[in-house]
Amino acid sequence: MKLFIASDIHGSALYCGKLIEGYKREKADRMLLLGDILYHGPRNDLPEGYAPKQVIELLNAYKNEIYSVRGNCEAEVDQMVLKFPVMADYFLLPAGDRMIFATHGHIFNIEKLPPLKDKDILLCGHTHVSACEEYDGFVYMNPGSVSLPKEDTPRGYMLFEGNEFVWKTLDGEIYRKYHI
Repeated sequence: MKLFIASDIHGSALYCGKLIEGYKREKADRMLLLGDILYHGPRNDLPEGYAPKQVIELLNAYKNEIYSVRGNCEAEVDQMVLKFPVMADYFLLPAGDRMIFATHGHIFNIEKLPPLKDKDILLCGHTHVSACEEYDGFVYMNPGSVSLPKEDTPRGYMLFEGNEFVWKTLDGEIYRKYHI
């Protein structure tokens, strides 16, 4: 299975559209969204192309292909308009002898760890900074932000297939790989 992973759309229809183009181009089987889908949040400027109603329409067209976790900007009203579940705090995904603990990053993160065994993967969004860092006992990964990247990281997404994670820009250019 090829999993397409993204985070922090923050209501940008412009960049959500580019994300959907990437999803189709990659021919992924499922999409995993790591939260902050519709609202930009009080600490962020409005992203370019801010149009949450259009984001709803774009994503609902793929409702049977999307898994999602709740970000710090999600509210119960978001679940009323999105046709796929968005209120779970985390998503567990087996990967061989490892477990991927996918979450937004505002509850569980590298400073407040969930239960992890040796070599497990903590997959978060929230910081808007793409990352792949090995720690003593686990690996931390972040796809960065689709619409509001920080610290000179590109707008982008990740792919996970077999035993490989790949980070790509929204244009599809590879800029990082990690093998498990």
